Amino acid sequence: MFTTILFYVLALVLVIAAFRVITASSPVTAVLHLILAFANASMIWMLLGAEFLALLLVLVYVGAVMV
Repeated sequence: MFTTILFYVLALVLVIAAFRVITASSPVTAVLHLILAFANASMIWMLLGAEFLALLLVLVYVGAVMV
């Protein structure tokens, strides 16, 4: 039950962050929301049991955006 609620909360935050990436007026704000979206997607992958994909998403995409 807890994992189901957590999944829906993370999915909602992911959709909101992705929408804010598109509608952000500042590029810096868009990048920060993109990092949030990638982090939430990684948490969803971790919740579903795909730890390798979650860590790969964080290392490759979030690391590249932050650099």
